[in-house]
Amino acid sequence: MKVPVLDMSGNKKEEIELPSVFNTPLREDVIKRAVLAEQSWRRQPYGADPMAGMRSSAHYHGLRDYRYTMMNREMARMARIHGSGYLSWRARVVPQAVKGRRAHPPKADKNWAQKINKKEFMLALKSAIAATSNINLVRNRGHVVSDRALPIIVDDSFKSLKKTKEVKDTLKKLNLGDELKRAAKKKIRAGRGKTRGRKYKKKKGILIVVDEEFKAAQNIPGIDVCLVENLTPEVLAPGTVPGRLTIFTKSAIQKIGELYG
Repeated sequence: MKVPVLDMSGNKKEEIELPSVFNTPLREDVIKRAVLAEQSWRRQPYGADPMAGMRSSAHYHGLRDYRYTMMNREMARMARIHGSGYLSWRARVVPQAVKGRRAHPPKADKNWAQKINKKEFMLALKSAIAATSNINLVRNRGHVVSDRALPIIVDDSFKSLKKTKEVKDTLKKLNLGDELKRAAKKKIRAGRGKTRGRKYKKKKGILIVVDEEFKAAQNIPGIDVCLVENLTPEVLAPGTVPGRLTIFTKSAIQKIGELYG
């Protein structure tokens, strides 16, 4: 399939053949599995102190014929404090006691990472790349895009832009002004997250794929810039939903063909 290459004014400059990776069948199930696995790799372990609730002098006398035995005294057989005035015989340590340990606390050594086969992960990546050329999937994600050939490919002169304003002006010339407005909106999150450092919810906008470092677009709301070799299913399908509106430079498309066929 041939797709036009656009210049900085949004005019057609030439046509190039898309790599065969863009013909990969859509596998939403594999993409979802890969994205969830990728998210699990960033999950921070958490857990209780293993000694929480255990730092007590409380103990249990279990001998029947012992002088200080706790048997035949009509009291539950659990660790209790001994010889401490008003705290004598107060239960501690056990989960059901005041200041006792938790029965099943979260363990800090639990491994949250999900495993996924290399070939399965690669299939998800290729399928997510191919989904960027499907206009129905792109619109279903909520992106504002007119009837046009996807993916959007721009000339390599796009990488020479140095200022954020220049990038914004170029995107508007590519008829993506409405998408910029959509991604700039943010709303206040419902629930307790407002007080936990995540007050606002922001939208995912355009993804710019380049073959070398490009910093001019990093301050535009919703826009992500990614190198070809750093592409992952989560970048291409945020929230496990494929079809992100993506702009490729011409050299990035050629490099994708070399890497993924």
